[in-house]
Amino acid sequence: MDLNRKEFSILAALAETDEALPQRALSSRTGYSLGSVNQLVRTLTARGLMQDSRITPEGIRALQPYRAKRAVFIAAGFGSRLVPVTLDMPKPLVPVHGKRLIDGLIDAVLAAGIEDIVIVRGYMAEKFDVLKEKYPMLRFVENPGYSEANNILSALCVKNELQNSYIFDADLLIRNPAVITRYHYTSDFLGVYKERTDDWCFPVKNGIIQDEKRGGLDCYQVIGISYWNAEDGARMAEDLQTVAEMPGGREYYWEQVPMSVLKERYRVAIRPCSEDDIQEIDTFAELKAIDPSYENYQEGRA
Repeated sequence: MDLNRKEFSILAALAETDEALPQRALSSRTGYSLGSVNQLVRTLTARGLMQDSRITPEGIRALQPYRAKRAVFIAAGFGSRLVPVTLDMPKPLVPVHGKRLIDGLIDAVLAAGIEDIVIVRGYMAEKFDVLKEKYPMLRFVENPGYSEANNILSALCVKNELQNSYIFDADLLIRNPAVITRYHYTSDFLGVYKERTDDWCFPVKNGIIQDEKRGGLDCYQVIGISYWNAEDGARMAEDLQTVAEMPGGREYYWEQVPMSVLKERYRVAIRPCSEDDIQEIDTFAELKAIDPSYENYQEGRA
């Protein structure tokens, strides 16, 4: 059953809670006016998709094509900017305030009801085995060429698992797990709005990402968490292979394929978040500023 975006937003808001949501609460959560919500509630109720301010089993079924079914973590790299810590362990396993970076992301994924979790590993691959003690559902995929190219090769290793899937940089510090949601109307990429940035960013028009580039004005700084629907995930499997086989193609980051190199084949929405939601720790100095226990770090022990 096809849904328009507003119908989807109402049903997704209802599906994310066990509580009944009156129209004022739905207006607050979706940003739609009370008048719009009133009309949507009448329509969805008439179609049997909601009843008495709750989603019905038929409503849940209508959301299934929009549900995130898998989470893929790109975790093969060395993390050179976090030396000396990454001389001992891969960056996703670095603890911050006693909790490994990747644990926070996995916990958020599980809280969103996503249990098919794949980790692409390379550098110190065996170190990731410890995660199975806490997360027995994990699957590992090896990237033996992690040191020979950029992370496009990691994405190629899982190119057939990108449909209805999140793709995560595995080394992000997540502070607001609620940004990982179960349902998505379209493919989307998280970003933090910036009036000016020298970092990787997305110019955006009418909510749709136009390109990915280094530095810009009135744009969204890239946060390494994205969702890909069934159509785009299948398309990316083909496009990753095509770009990797181009001269110099192995030097691309995987997301440059749909966001820049072959951007005309995709229509990806920006999903705004804030710096308080997720933070990328780029350098050892930043790590020490966040977690002072690293101030006197010595290789092999914190």
